[in-house]
Amino acid sequence: MVLAVGGYLLVAEDDKGQAEVLRRYLTAEGYDTVVVHDGLAALDHVRRRSPDLLVLDVMMPGLDGLTVARILRAESAVPILMLTARAGEDDLLAGLDGGADDYLTKPYSPRELTARARALLRRSNARARADETVLTVGKLVVDIGRHQVHADGEPVQCTPGEFAILAALAEQPERVFTRAQLLEYTNGVERDSVERTIDVHVLNLRRKIEPNPKRPVRLVTVYGIGYKLTAGPA
Repeated sequence: MVLAVGGYLLVAEDDKGQAEVLRRYLTAEGYDTVVVHDGLAALDHVRRRSPDLLVLDVMMPGLDGLTVARILRAESAVPILMLTARAGEDDLLAGLDGGADDYLTKPYSPRELTARARALLRRSNARARADETVLTVGKLVVDIGRHQVHADGEPVQCTPGEFAILAALAEQPERVFTRAQLLEYTNGVERDSVERTIDVHVLNLRRKIEPNPKRPVRLVTVYGIGYKLTAGPA
């Protein structure tokens, strides 16, 4: 099968009518799009086919979208665009904490969904085309080309959003980034976002790269401003 130039997308949506609308719209936009209707099928398909992007509904039979995202984040860096009917900030943060890279609430326009998908794919493709740049900050190593992170010699699994933040910080150690600035690295289109989403990513990163996440020495807070990356302990 020859894939469309836009990329290979998987849509996991239990509403068959809505799923078909998305499939037709994304296909018309140049994306090779496949649809499944439950969480178990989504998980199986990602493992077998490795799509370029997963559009994942939260409420699905079998496994809900949050569970699917958490499982995939332990084994895959596939970009995830989460769909939900719940628009509260806590729901947004739960989705991002679970491994989603972007979040869209229902009802939404197909044009907005396509713009979000395009932005996630663009960021993913940019990483794939990146030079073999390796950033070293103390005992933290960020390999841009291979999308790999090592802390104290141990591999660290990062979501695409977490990796984008860590790479930005590692490119300019000791520079203080505001939450708004870091948000630009994790979102490719203008959107209503909350800067608290950065705090969620930072919390997750600290669990992965800090000797003691409760007393961070690498990814540190600059109170009243934002965050910076330091060399940490010798």
